Amino acid sequence: GVAGLGHQVEVGWERWHGERPPNVAVYELGEIAPRPRWLSLLRFGRRVAVWLEANPRPGFIIHSNERLGLHHITTFHGPPFATVRDKPLWKRFSLRVAMQFYLERRELRTARSIVPNSIVIRQQLAHYYPEYAHKLAEPIVPGVAVMPPRAWQPAPENGGVIGFVGKEWQRKGLPLAVEIVRQLRQQRPQLELWVAGPAPDEVKHLFAGWQGGYRLLGWRSDTDYLAQINVLVHPARAEPYGMAIAEAMAARAAVVVSDRCGAAAQVSADAG
Repeated sequence: GVAGLGHQVEVGWERWHGERPPNVAVYELGEIAPRPRWLSLLRFGRRVAVWLEANPRPGFIIHSNERLGLHHITTFHGPPFATVRDKPLWKRFSLRVAMQFYLERRELRTARSIVPNSIVIRQQLAHYYPEYAHKLAEPIVPGVAVMPPRAWQPAPENGGVIGFVGKEWQRKGLPLAVEIVRQLRQQRPQLELWVAGPAPDEVKHLFAGWQGGYRLLGWRSDTDYLAQINVLVHPARAEPYGMAIAEAMAARAAVVVSDRCGAAAQVSADAG
């Protein structure tokens, strides 16, 4: 998008897979062993620093999604690591925790502007790092692909399709969604629950005693099935954003979500 407006865009990456984007220069810095995570982040940050030292870019704005120490803008797509402070003491003292704290604080200290992807993430960052709250920008929510237009239609009186999406199904509230649909089926016997994300074997025990009425779609890279559901139910206990919510709204499905979802702020009255 930025390159399309005529700006010069360059990307530093471990390794780029797939086609190179037009009008964007891509520099591969070399793959790094992914574990331990904190060491991988340190090594990548060092490679970026060495590359910039050899290839200075005066006048460029450096934007990062990683734990760097030389960016101008950083983007937060998930909850801060500092939430570990709320865990028991025995989970808060280790080399891994100390290094992740260091990397996160360095990332926030270095940045001139911190961009969260939801109000939830903004609130968490302000809570755990009040000394950097003045750097927090207004959230910029993720975009979704344009989907074919679909006219809204009410579900059949005795049926319809409710969808649930999420690989981390426990945190995202699948057991509650199953219980909701189980009770609704007493009044709407043809109602179905479609579950996308988790492997069927992981969650089929939740449907013990059911006589049909559900589909376990497994992991899906497409979102075509969203055009066939009437309502997405996403009763998550904790959800930094919730791309499935945005994708369902783009597919003109209604959504019912918990207030623990970052995307809840984008759910208007006509969407759910």
